[in-house]
Amino acid sequence: MVDFEIGGKRILEVGCGMALSSLLLNRRGGDITATDYHPETGAFLQINTGLNEDRDIPYFRADWDAGEISHGLFDLIIGSDLLYERSKVPSLARFIQDHALPRCEVLVVDPGRRQQGQFSKHMSHYGFSYRKEMPGASSHLEKPFSGSVLRFRRG
Repeated sequence: MVDFEIGGKRILEVGCGMALSSLLLNRRGGDITATDYHPETGAFLQINTGLNEDRDIPYFRADWDAGEISHGLFDLIIGSDLLYERSKVPSLARFIQDHALPRCEVLVVDPGRRQQGQFSKHMSHYGFSYRKEMPGASSHLEKPFSGSVLRFRRG
């Protein structure tokens, strides 16, 4: 997300956890909204934006199984390490569909949890094309990243 084109895009981070991507995109002036299921994530996000002397990041607690669509639609949806529970893959795809504009890009960084095939089938059902990419330079990491970036596009 350091140099990803974000101009004019409404961005949703799914399963933000510590919200590092949201914080970075917020610092870059992006229109970012963060989500997570953990009940304390929103409070930590507010503290972190304050510590970084940055503007507040809109946040909502997301339950992928709830089928909610009241938070609007997004041009870009991002997430990392979301495919850890096989039973949640259909709910995640539906959640993304419920928040994706007709023309939307979805980026999921996956460490290799073996749910990519199932997830891509569900995303295809919603009209997304799929491409798997290897991450860029990772020489700065102690151990090379062995996962992949899953890139979905529609429209």
